[in-house]
Amino acid sequence: MVGLIVLAVFGAVALLTLTLFSVAAHGLRVYEQRYLARGTSSLGEMFIFIEPRQLLLLTLSVAAVGALLGWLLIHWFIGLVLLLAGLTAPRAAIKHLRHKRVRAFDRQLGDTLVRMAAAFRAGLTLAQAMDTISQETPPPLGEEFKLAVRELTLGVAQDQALVNLGERVGSDSLRLVVTATNIARQLGANLAEMYDIISDAIRERFQIESKVDALTAMGRMQSWIIGLMPGAVGVAFYFMRPDLMEPMLGSAFGVALVVVVLVMELVGLWLIRRMVEIEF
Repeated sequence: MVGLIVLAVFGAVALLTLTLFSVAAHGLRVYEQRYLARGTSSLGEMFIFIEPRQLLLLTLSVAAVGALLGWLLIHWFIGLVLLLAGLTAPRAAIKHLRHKRVRAFDRQLGDTLVRMAAAFRAGLTLAQAMDTISQETPPPLGEEFKLAVRELTLGVAQDQALVNLGERVGSDSLRLVVTATNIARQLGANLAEMYDIISDAIRERFQIESKVDALTAMGRMQSWIIGLMPGAVGVAFYFMRPDLMEPMLGSAFGVALVVVVLVMELVGLWLIRRMVEIEF
């Protein structure tokens, strides 16, 4: 009788373990396909080539190291927070890199349009002007134009190659240029004059954005200070007076209180960032 009970318990534990491993494996596959695959696709568009499995291993390593350090040095709850932060960090980093690349592309676009207008006046075609610009301009604009020129060389229509360029870069200014170029080519308009006008508009837009960034710089810095200060003070207080912090973190009410504080901090940080960020 006892042997049957032990066998039943062992079978139940084994079945539960297999089920948990199956659920975890399925979750990792979904995480890799839906989350990391999009991230590697964005990195590929920025000419940073990495496989989803490599990004998955990197993400899990960072999350595991953060969770282990937080658990050993402070508390298991801090380790859990660092684990969740490590799992979401790649998406935030990729988004930040893509935003910086688009900003750098837009800074180069104004002068590039002036040079293309001069090339049109010199008698070059659109493909020849893009080829010349791609060889003389540093990344990221030079890389994107080189890829567009390769598409044209392989036989892709100019309208489609320009549309692909706009979708790949993700710049609103470039989408405006692509749309205006395709319409102007169909109507037979003067591309040189049109590019001069768009270039002036892009430069004026950057001047306005620079002024807005300068005026809202203090608000952005305050959002980071306000958002990070409670956590930094809590960690410092934990090392200074662990006799007061450990009882709170050791109770369910204390953990729930910390969760509420974290959620309120994240909401407050998001609201402040939304108020100081002005989209054009």
